[in-house]
Amino acid sequence: MTAAAEFDFESLRARLQPECEEIIGRYEDTRSALIPLVRLFQEHEGYASAQALEAVADMLRLPLAVVESTVSFYTLFFRKPIGKYMLQPCRGLSCIINGAEEIMAHFRARLGIGHLQTTDDGLFSYEEVECLAACDRAPCMQVNWRFRYDLTPQNVDDLLAALRGGAAGIAPLAQTKAPEKTWHVDHDVPRSAGGVGVSNPNNAGGVGDRSGVIMLDRVLADPSFAERSHERLVHESNLRPTTGDGGHH
Repeated sequence: MTAAAEFDFESLRARLQPECEEIIGRYEDTRSALIPLVRLFQEHEGYASAQALEAVADMLRLPLAVVESTVSFYTLFFRKPIGKYMLQPCRGLSCIINGAEEIMAHFRARLGIGHLQTTDDGLFSYEEVECLAACDRAPCMQVNWRFRYDLTPQNVDDLLAALRGGAAGIAPLAQTKAPEKTWHVDHDVPRSAGGVGVSNPNNAGGVGDRSGVIMLDRVLADPSFAERSHERLVHESNLRPTTGDGGHH
């Protein structure tokens, strides 16, 4: 189904009801079916919609807050629509050593978007993720959770062209609603505070705080922390590192 088509959630729920009942029947404690059920709806909607969460809560006789809090914990559940292809280059240590920063910069330039954003045509969503455990083939990535290894700028270009042409051998994700620029829900804790709105998402302390010292200063300035801490950095300010412009030593 395309995002342009009118989507009827109740029809989807009715169609999936037998499979939902089968999933619930696998578990002695029906609450254990929560994650598999949300995943099932996401596979068909393209994201974990509010209607899907309400349906799961109803099926399992759980408070909606329990379902929402569980879903919000997992980064592979999306609370808003995403693109048809989720591009996730790895920014783990092995990949960084082997050129992942160049690959990520190339992706951002080619797509015209940044970390945690979706292209205007709704085709690609882009997220720079932590270690994907394929260090022997670094730099690597996943496309709709299928691996791609030994990335270079050239094979990134080839991959994007193949995906646009439907020739990459990777099925597009469901998309029942057109995605927005980002899929974050405002009240959710960001997945990577250092990766939003900065040129280099690996900055330790977020925007303008490459060293993390500014973040440390905020912790030290909290009176409740100072009262219970025995750290010399807290009580002897002359020992604290100073920061220059942008949080650098």
